[in-house]
Amino acid sequence: MDAVMPVKQDQQSGPVLSLGFSPCPNDTFIFDALIHGRVDCGFGFREQLEDVETLNRMALESVLDVSKVSYHLLGHILKDYLLLRSGGALGRGCGPLVVARGQVDPATLAGKRVALPGRYTTAALLLRLFNPTLTDFIYLPFHEIMAAVADGSVAAGVIIHESRFTYQEYGLSKVVDLGEWWERETGHPIPLGGIAAKRSLGRDALLRLEQGLADSVEYAFAHPGAARPYIRAHSQEMSDAVCDAHIGLYVNDFSRGLGVEGEAAVRLLLGRAAAAGIVPSWQEPLLIS
Repeated sequence: MDAVMPVKQDQQSGPVLSLGFSPCPNDTFIFDALIHGRVDCGFGFREQLEDVETLNRMALESVLDVSKVSYHLLGHILKDYLLLRSGGALGRGCGPLVVARGQVDPATLAGKRVALPGRYTTAALLLRLFNPTLTDFIYLPFHEIMAAVADGSVAAGVIIHESRFTYQEYGLSKVVDLGEWWERETGHPIPLGGIAAKRSLGRDALLRLEQGLADSVEYAFAHPGAARPYIRAHSQEMSDAVCDAHIGLYVNDFSRGLGVEGEAAVRLLLGRAAAAGIVPSWQEPLLIS
């Protein structure tokens, strides 16, 4: 993992903050305008693109000023970070999938090994909430899970990101859609990943960041072609069609702002995780007041 320098001052752009997000098309689509100065919130940014579990672990160590994190991980870092209302991934029909070879009854997975895309991912949290009796997990980079299921290394795997669009190419079948389960169980959309920012930045800076992210999302929607070079630079193995499907699935009105419905979904997910002993209970404000 590359070292991240502390915040510095730049005469042209003002304070420069370290900002982490993934190379996935939904994130590069959202952050492009902010990173490249097409919108301005009074900060410059030094971006660090990493897979989601690396970002989660960096946030555990308070490495970055602002970072995309899994909502599962957010429950572990609320002493140092709070949640920004814009820039995240939350929605319907976009949850992680449990996949296996052939048609498998979810009840038969008890006692069998399941691959997860990281200990602190929301995918891991949802599986544990769905079936608390599952305990034999192996953690793999998300892009390695389908192959591990296909070759029999594991009985099943939880897949995220563009794997939703390609798992059938590996001869795999869907066992359960954890997003559909959550929506049916709670009536709420599923919170997948949000933008966490250090509380120590102060209320004024946090509000500007929140607005800057919202503006970046709006710019991306209004000028979808502007982000294409940045998206393609970090998704070279994906076709344009898969990139567009990825963005269409994970970027929506909740990316502009959580709103009442989105905030309620986040609070419910973290509340259930705390009640199950998966994340600590928290007293700190979740959002900027």
